[in-house]
Amino acid sequence: MWDAAFGTFVKRLFTKGSIEIEMPSGHRIVAGDGVSPPVRVRLSDPTLPRRIAMAPDMGVGEGYMEGTLTIENDDLRGFLDLALENASSKPPIWFQMPLQHAKRGLRWLDQWNPATRSQANVAHHYDLSGELYDLFLDEDKQYSCAYFRRPDDTLDRAQAQKKAHIAAKLLIEPGMSVLDIGCGWGGMAITLARDFGARVTGVTLSTEQHRVATERVQAAGLEGQVDIRLIDYRAVTGTFDRIVSVGMFEHVGAPQYNTYFRTVHDRLAAEGVALIHTIGRTAPPGITSPWISKYIFPGGYVPALSEMSAAIEHEHLHLTDVEVLRMHYAETLRHWDDRFTANVDRAREIYDDRFCRMWRFYLVASEMTFRYGPQVVFQAQLAHRKDAVPLTRGYLHETD
Repeated sequence: MWDAAFGTFVKRLFTKGSIEIEMPSGHRIVAGDGVSPPVRVRLSDPTLPRRIAMAPDMGVGEGYMEGTLTIENDDLRGFLDLALENASSKPPIWFQMPLQHAKRGLRWLDQWNPATRSQANVAHHYDLSGELYDLFLDEDKQYSCAYFRRPDDTLDRAQAQKKAHIAAKLLIEPGMSVLDIGCGWGGMAITLARDFGARVTGVTLSTEQHRVATERVQAAGLEGQVDIRLIDYRAVTGTFDRIVSVGMFEHVGAPQYNTYFRTVHDRLAAEGVALIHTIGRTAPPGITSPWISKYIFPGGYVPALSEMSAAIEHEHLHLTDVEVLRMHYAETLRHWDDRFTANVDRAREIYDDRFCRMWRFYLVASEMTFRYGPQVVFQAQLAHRKDAVPLTRGYLHETD
């Protein structure tokens, strides 16, 4: 039954390009327009056709991790490029709908992230070996979307441009107090203190990030300007002239959106400005990929702009500017995958083959989702007052 259902699924999905799949039984399925050379895939686990047909991202992701789904020349990029380009224009097939409806029904439970659960979710991803991130991130360890002004920008240049672009939107001045929600390894906090004279309080729930960020602050001689705290953002007290949050809102979860923006409201000074940089979707509210939720970002969710703006309005903040970065994250992920692939032997020494296949699948699948899916990056500028920032964007060109 499932071999037939899988064949129907494959032929319905692949109408552009060409794919050839060898089933566990040895039977071959050919689909697509035949214009280009085929991507050749082999399934060696008899359960994979059912698993992929029912939940493609979970089935394909686990099959690639386990080595039971193999691609000729290990052309993961070519396979996922072909698959997501085709999938972007097609709705789920009928036998996939029950699982989709069940995921939607459990969406809020999956994203319910009180402080204790948030810390466990953060540890799952960010408390991995610090050396792992050194293998593919830029020198400043920026683990979020870079800002490519030119196609030939290096990753390091693009990440520096991202930080400068955000600083310009914050209108940072010397002596200002800044709260960095989800400060990562401290790169943004150090930049705002060192280059703009700000006093920065960075908060994170990752013990590894807290350790590394604290060491980096000390090495930069900025102990008097930067304070890195191992604390939940909801436990922060006091007010700040500026609030910045880069790549953290994706971990909040929709049930906590009002709480998050209430915290921004309460912690932001009357004349203050906040900048929230987050992955978002240019589509209605949806669900998190089950594979991503299980293996990479438990409790994570990519918001629709409608979900963000509803919570912003509810907490009486003014949305003073929204910028949509479209293909920038796809390019960032391409750089990360190139670097990870170049250093995969070292990654294999730290972990194992299965982990390396998992990580590559995460990086490449994410890149293709930004190329063909609704994923983008939102930069939302917020304030208590509508006149807290200039009336035009000219100031960005002057200070960026």
